[in-house]
Amino acid sequence: MYKKQLFWQRIICLAALIASALVFAYSLGIMTDLYDLFGGMDLNKASDSRRVVQGFKIFYDMQPFNRTFTRLSIVLMLMAVLLFITNTHNRRRYYISNYISTGLYFAGSIALTVWAHRYIDLFRTDFVTRVDFAGLAQYAEKNKCYYTESTFWFDIHYALFAVLLLIAALLAANTVLKVVLMKKEKELLKQGEEAAV
Repeated sequence: MYKKQLFWQRIICLAALIASALVFAYSLGIMTDLYDLFGGMDLNKASDSRRVVQGFKIFYDMQPFNRTFTRLSIVLMLMAVLLFITNTHNRRRYYISNYISTGLYFAGSIALTVWAHRYIDLFRTDFVTRVDFAGLAQYAEKNKCYYTESTFWFDIHYALFAVLLLIAALLAANTVLKVVLMKKEKELLKQGEEAAV
C-alpha cells in the first residue's frame, strides 16, 4: 500500500507542476486572437470609424485582468515548486512543511480558478455580444489582417481549470490518505513494542 501511495504521490505533485505551467501558458495565450484582431486599432482614434470596429475595446479592457492573471499563474507555479522543495512528492512521512505547501497549492488553485473563471466568462460574453463581426470582417478584408469569430481562447479555460481543480482535489485526498497511513503505522509500531515487552 505504501509503495503505491508514494508512486501516486509523485505523479500528483508532478501533475500539479505541469497544470500550473499550463495555466501560465494559457495566461500568455488568452490574448492572442484579440491582439491579432484588435491590436492595430488605437483607442485614441476611436472616433474614426474607418480605423476601428465596434467592440474592439475588449482588447484594452482585458489588459489589467491579463496582467494580474499572469502574475497569479506565476505564484501558482511557485506553489507547485514548493511541493518539491519541501519533498512533498517523495516523503514517506509528512511534516508541517508538507501540510503547508499542500494547503497553499490547494487554496491557491481554488482561488485562482474562481477568480479567473468569473472574469473570463464576462469577457467572453462581451466578445460575443459587443463586437460587430460584420464590421470586423470588412475591416480584416480591407486591411488584409486576421479575422475570427472563434471563442476558443475563452472556452478552453473550462477544461484547463477542471484539470487544475481535479489535481488540487487529488493532492488533498493524498494528504488525507497519508495521515491515515501514518496513524496505522504508529498503531502497528506501538503493537510491535507492546508485543516485544
